[in-house]
Amino acid sequence: MQIKHTTVYSAPGRYAGWPANYGIWSWEDEIVTGFTLGYHNDKGGFHARDTGRPFIAMQSRSLDGGLTWDSIQAPLQAPGNMGISADEHMAAPQGPVADRVGAPVAHPGGIDFTHPDFAMLCARTGLKAGAESWFYTSIDRCQTWDGPFTLPMFGQLGIAARTDYLVDGRGEATLFLTATKSDGEEGRVFGARTVDGGLSFKFVSWLRPDPPGFDIMPSSLRLDDGGMITALRTRNASGGGDSIDLMRSDDNGITWRHITTPASDTGTGGNPPAMIRLSDGRICLTYGYRDAPSGIRSVLSDDQGRSWSPEIVLRDDGGNHDIGYPRSVQRNDGSVVTVYYYNDSPDKERYIAATIWKP
Repeated sequence: MQIKHTTVYSAPGRYAGWPANYGIWSWEDEIVTGFTLGYHNDKGGFHARDTGRPFIAMQSRSLDGGLTWDSIQAPLQAPGNMGISADEHMAAPQGPVADRVGAPVAHPGGIDFTHPDFAMLCARTGLKAGAESWFYTSIDRCQTWDGPFTLPMFGQLGIAARTDYLVDGRGEATLFLTATKSDGEEGRVFGARTVDGGLSFKFVSWLRPDPPGFDIMPSSLRLDDGGMITALRTRNASGGGDSIDLMRSDDNGITWRHITTPASDTGTGGNPPAMIRLSDGRICLTYGYRDAPSGIRSVLSDDQGRSWSPEIVLRDDGGNHDIGYPRSVQRNDGSVVTVYYYNDSPDKERYIAATIWKP
């Protein structure tokens, strides 16, 4: 297998992390990925970042299928004050809070989710009780973003949104979001849907009951037969094993069942899934592995997620566990571009990297 690693963003003394918290979008060989940028501090704990200094939302764009990248501060905008970049992004104890200028407002409706240059980005203030979430939209390939726009609380103690949505029609989309559990801790995944172009969002269903640990950070696909599958970052119990479970619905998200565990061990601390469907029909799931040797791995399924290949190690040269949070897209030539954050040594900066590989 041919594997090529490229650098998306790196700067001395900086902490660039968590592409999975924002998203990735592609149009043929044009790729845009989001990430967050702060400052490195090797005494910062599990995530070696300086929590006393600001974090900002960034995005990087490649026009050549992931070989080279240009990075800018993400042009997230404020309602009624378009064009102002977000600058209120501060680090929270368990990761970055979301990025916004001004308070989110209700979306007036009219989103065309099928627009060829459409993108949607979801964000949040935190992970536990009290967390609020919102979204941005773009119809020019992430050159500009409109928002922030409110997401409902859905009657929950907290909503921690990352970007995971399925386009169902012109004004219709299904979002997969993480709510707090009944005790206010993270997290439990549910589906929500808009059928009026973002004017309103309705709760659809929980993917499963309150887990003993957590279910968070979904990554979802709609299959050719109409079914929906969602991969979940799962912790079996507090401090217990970390894995990736796969759920399936055959009634448009009303009910769900567990079908497989594509990755039974993602290392101490766990890592979220990035799931895409390849042009040949197979499903590709990538994730970070946080025990030694830390790195980026993948598994493949040729039967709609019912079974999975042995692990494919894309790289295992991580400096320590502070890596991963991938997102993936496929290029026209069949190669997959997987973007994630990485480090070469615990006392060095965290940077955004991409691996280009052909399954």
